[in-house]
Amino acid sequence: MPRVLLIEDDAAVRDGVTLALRRRGHEVAAAASGEEGLDVLPGFRPDIVLLDLMLPGKDGFEVCRLIRADRQLPIIMLTARGDDLDVVLGLEAGADDYIIKPARGEVLEARIRAVLRRTALPADGTPAAAEPGPAPVETYGELAIDRAGLVVGKGGQDLALAPSEMKLLLFLSATPGQVFSRQQLLEQVWEHSYHGDARLVDACVMRLRTKIEDTPRSPRYVQTVRGFGYRFGPL
Repeated sequence: MPRVLLIEDDAAVRDGVTLALRRRGHEVAAAASGEEGLDVLPGFRPDIVLLDLMLPGKDGFEVCRLIRADRQLPIIMLTARGDDLDVVLGLEAGADDYIIKPARGEVLEARIRAVLRRTALPADGTPAAAEPGPAPVETYGELAIDRAGLVVGKGGQDLALAPSEMKLLLFLSATPGQVFSRQQLLEQVWEHSYHGDARLVDACVMRLRTKIEDTPRSPRYVQTVRGFGYRFGPL
């Protein structure tokens, strides 16, 4: 079962989430502050981080940025209802998804599994059939995509992509030129079967463009089709 690092200053929420996840077989390390969470991180080596945004000392936004600086761990932020600005800022800081508190154990479990699946599956969301020999690296301009190895490079340098950024790029580049709506991307990349939050998509696109585009405001790879959604290319 995935190892979960929970960073949450509210003792009642921290204890409730820890209990719910442990009952489902997870190993959980719980921290009451951002500083404590960052101290625990290297030794515990979690598979995913659940991160409250409103923390004393280093807040969740700063903690998210610090984790993202040298690790591409999946991060789910925990937020209170109605904190729209916090959601946007958290996604821009690098979170892969968010959960509104309070959340039932089955909701936490489902979202954790969905986020972790993003780096375990190919772009179409189905297990790949085994093929002899290494899969070819796809090249688009200066961008090189190794789907089997989950490695993306530009100009000969590997890029550090967060899990949601990687899955979004793999999905869009699998069918260059095809336009996908935000809702389609939410369902295919984030696995939100309900009418989800388009801000997840827009924030992820923004972060991805800063890493793969020469000029993020004039994107070459991940393009906006106004009134419809996004597409990869055509170059």
